[in-house]
Amino acid sequence: MKRSRLKRWFVCPVLVLLTILPSRLGLQAGSENAADSKSTVSSKEIPIQKSCCETPKELEFTIGIPGWLSALQGDFTVKGITAPLDISFSSLLDHLDAIPVVLSASVRYKRWEFFADGQYLQLSDSVQLPGLLFTNADIGIKNAFWEGFVGYRLINCEKGSLSLFAGGRYNYYSGDLQIFDNGDPRFPALRRALGVPDSLRVSGSIDWVDPVVGFGGRVKVAKPVTLWAKGDVGGFGVNSGLTWQVQGGLEFQITHMIWAQLGWRYLKYDFTSGGFSNETDLNGPFIQGGLNF
Repeated sequence: MKRSRLKRWFVCPVLVLLTILPSRLGLQAGSENAADSKSTVSSKEIPIQKSCCETPKELEFTIGIPGWLSALQGDFTVKGITAPLDISFSSLLDHLDAIPVVLSASVRYKRWEFFADGQYLQLSDSVQLPGLLFTNADIGIKNAFWEGFVGYRLINCEKGSLSLFAGGRYNYYSGDLQIFDNGDPRFPALRRALGVPDSLRVSGSIDWVDPVVGFGGRVKVAKPVTLWAKGDVGGFGVNSGLTWQVQGGLEFQITHMIWAQLGWRYLKYDFTSGGFSNETDLNGPFIQGGLNF
């Protein structure tokens, strides 16, 4: 009897404890492991990914002095007398009569852009006039353009941009021809028919404005180096026929404020009106330096 009571009061509680305690310990360990895992997950910081398009600063202003060693090829017509020109960019300095006047400026506010540039050239050459029995002539030329545009950036990122723009290009040219009598007996009658005076000097000038639309883009290929390109078409029969221009190259950010560009530029004229015509190409290497703010 005493043994059965001892078994009832001692052995049974021990068995119960041995059964419950491991399960309790397992639950506690599991809860501790779960807490540890939660703390581990929460302690890990989720990395913040940078946007692929970082917006540049809202306002930017640049001013530059471009240099364009452009070849001049094609036909100039002054009061019905056509003079073919073929001046290469490598020999341009030999034909300049004055230092070229050049300037460029641009302002960007958020996605809106306002920019302009221009050039004035004064040069001279000796030519033959096919319309006057290939008579020789000395010609002095003044050629200028000034263009201004309003653009909007479809893509406006620090590492790249794409813009559409529209505006106008003011054009001016004048020619002064001193024609020589080549001794051909047909020459006097021919030059009178063309309205060439007895002095054999013909001069005149004309200016006009063409509407222009275009696009431009930039891609940063390294921290201080940007690849840029621009193209436009204009005229559309308003004053000129169809004119077009392309340019592009590399831009180098030398310091925080100083930049420089190296590239190539091509401009095609197509204008005829009232005894004047400009069917020439400006084509050659382009260099520019300036400041940005």
